[in-house]
Amino acid sequence: MVALKLRRSPSRPRLLELPWSQPLEEWPDEDFVRLPSGTHRHVVRFLRHDGEYYALKELPTRLAELEFENLDRLRDEGLPAVTLVGIATDRATPAGEPLESVLITRHLRYSLAYRTVFTDLSNEGQRNQMIDALAVLLVRLHIGGFFWGDCSLNNVLFRRDAGALRAYVVDTETSEFQLKLSDGQRAHDLMIASENLAGGLYDLQAEGRLSAAIEPIEVIDALMHRYEALFNDLTAAEEVPVSDLGRIQARLERLNDLGFDTEEYELREDSGVVRFRPTVVEEGYHKRSLERLTGIVAHENQARRLLNALRSYGAWLAQTEGEALPEAVMGYRWLTERWRPGLEMIPAHLRGRLEDAELYHELLEHNWYLSEERGEEVSLFEAVESYVDTILDRRQSERNILPADP
Repeated sequence: MVALKLRRSPSRPRLLELPWSQPLEEWPDEDFVRLPSGTHRHVVRFLRHDGEYYALKELPTRLAELEFENLDRLRDEGLPAVTLVGIATDRATPAGEPLESVLITRHLRYSLAYRTVFTDLSNEGQRNQMIDALAVLLVRLHIGGFFWGDCSLNNVLFRRDAGALRAYVVDTETSEFQLKLSDGQRAHDLMIASENLAGGLYDLQAEGRLSAAIEPIEVIDALMHRYEALFNDLTAAEEVPVSDLGRIQARLERLNDLGFDTEEYELREDSGVVRFRPTVVEEGYHKRSLERLTGIVAHENQARRLLNALRSYGAWLAQTEGEALPEAVMGYRWLTERWRPGLEMIPAHLRGRLEDAELYHELLEHNWYLSEERGEEVSLFEAVESYVDTILDRRQSERNILPADP
């Protein structure tokens, strides 16, 4: 006997066929696969079923239902988290002994556990990528009124985003939504995050994956400084002389550059001073612009890079054809003359090793390096051939990459 509650899952009735009357750790091993994951307090296994990959977590019903509600709302709010599929409750063995509930989420494609993506945190570039990804994640959650309560390296998955990384929430069983987090609640959540993250870094140091010369507490301090700077830039009030209103426009443009859209802001003028505060801040400025122009769905940094490529191509077309093109026409020309032909040159068996937007970003990077190396412009299509032969063919697929062994 089992009760399944599914979210946006009308095509998954076959989930009822799974052996719900057995404890999760006793399910047949042949049903499961190894996928990127941290360590967990509860039994977590990864299932391939009907061509999809799922994460199944067995835990007490109260916690499972709380996490179900949190993940459902995170999705509704557009915040970065794994995708909820459903929850299995009222489980019992054939002898009638009650079993814990199972939370079902879809595996986040192309996601990487921290042990996989951060091969050497002694490298400053990798540390900065981690700091930036975690800072943006925490800021987005806090602005959305979400108290996480369990931020740690094990509870985050990462995806590549045009040379940067994006972080996603995995576990939310200790979390809760508020209308707005107080400064005290934010500080408490950051304290928990600092302790958990520092513990994870000390573990990596003990394993020899973080140099003993690097102090984990200093890494956490850098993360907290990055968080505060970003949070203040997105939410803090600013007083500007009427004679210097350009500062407001500059700040709005800076927020756009960070990937955040200020759909509302407050302006109050008093005695020659304007008080400015963003009141609604939403990430995805470039992502929405790219999707509107081309239909391509990408992460924020990927979208920024693709928009730059699109506009550079539009400028080249204008110079070549003697007239500027409307933005919609420019988007269509780039899509049909650059994006699609470039990706279609990649052999089918290699195409899925990265997400399309990340793949095209790497093509652009390779195109630039080849041109610099040769001292002359190299065509995109020549760069595709070189990229496939020298880089992509040797690269491990990240669609369902196996995690590094502890």
